[in-house]
Amino acid sequence: MLEISKSIKNLQTDNISDNLFHYEYNTRHLLSLIKKGIELDDPAYLSSYRSFEGEVYENFIYEKLLRYAEENDDIEKFILKGFHQNKHKAYANTLSISEKEQIVYRTKSREISEFDAMFITKNNELYFVEMTLVKSVLKLRRRLRKKKALLETIFPNYTIKALIILNEGATGTKQFPSYCKVWFTKEFSASKVLDYITTLEKRKLSPKDKIKSKKMIEAHTLKLHPFRYYNTMSWITKSLRGHKNHIIDMRFLMKPEIQRYHDLYNKFYVGYIAVKYVKNILNIKDGEYDEDQRVVIALEKKHSDEIVVTYYIQTNRKKLYLYSFNESNVLSKEKKDPYGITVTEVFHINKLMDSKYELTTAQIKTMKKLLKENFMKQKAY
Repeated sequence: MLEISKSIKNLQTDNISDNLFHYEYNTRHLLSLIKKGIELDDPAYLSSYRSFEGEVYENFIYEKLLRYAEENDDIEKFILKGFHQNKHKAYANTLSISEKEQIVYRTKSREISEFDAMFITKNNELYFVEMTLVKSVLKLRRRLRKKKALLETIFPNYTIKALIILNEGATGTKQFPSYCKVWFTKEFSASKVLDYITTLEKRKLSPKDKIKSKKMIEAHTLKLHPFRYYNTMSWITKSLRGHKNHIIDMRFLMKPEIQRYHDLYNKFYVGYIAVKYVKNILNIKDGEYDEDQRVVIALEKKHSDEIVVTYYIQTNRKKLYLYSFNESNVLSKEKKDPYGITVTEVFHINKLMDSKYELTTAQIKTMKKLLKENFMKQKAY
């Protein structure tokens, strides 16, 4: 059974040697604040220190999980990362190790998901692990759905589950889905690691303590089901708009396997409309965009499972804006990360969509109506 050990719960350091001090930490900003003599209660310091402390906590729990897995008969395979694995390039369309030595799944150009840890049990269960010091777990719950959907897609022969490791006092944990196992540890402090980093005359560390066990495997050795991210996305777009009599194929959209993809992608792209037709809807000012600039229409799946219409405007390869409405129908405009996956998705889908994907405002209104009716129907059940 996967029950938390006393050693993990109480954050005991007796069996991990000096491993925690051998990791590389992103401390440039934090050290610059310390050098400036900034007060410890300053918001800038607190924010930087919490980020650093989260890194240390993740590495600490990973070290503990390595040893837990070695001793636990229920665990058959454990994925190595950090200095425990042999360095390999990040392979496309498979699990591998990133340049930062994290477990990732990536396309040729973008990381789709990152996993703090991962292991497989003798019951054919694949667990992905999330560990965080954040007290409110709302954002974490939102990430789980995408990661589970991805793993179900590439590992259809495993039952996908999640192990969530938090500090005592975390709130919102009762809202986790049934596939989640939650562990709580004592309050964590990264002060000893920071003291080591900031001490000029550093003590001599013990060598890295690496676990030697047949259970420990490299990420890229796991055999997975072929999955082509952009090819699948294009197929879904074509299928959603492929019905002869309806503007959108709702039966196809609501198939369980397609909704799993919706969890993975979060949004499906279904067409486009020129800016001039939606200026009033999106509160776009005259001259803000070219009148014939494409607005890409997407169906976004919210955490509540409601599917809503959102709008994307991409003015160049790296500049993308999302227009969306909240529950109170209040419009928001968000500039997307120029290096994020959504920028690449919209660029890709724009090349796919020819004139037959052009939509009218009336058709978009019909889509919204169909989606709302479907959500209310599902909710009634």
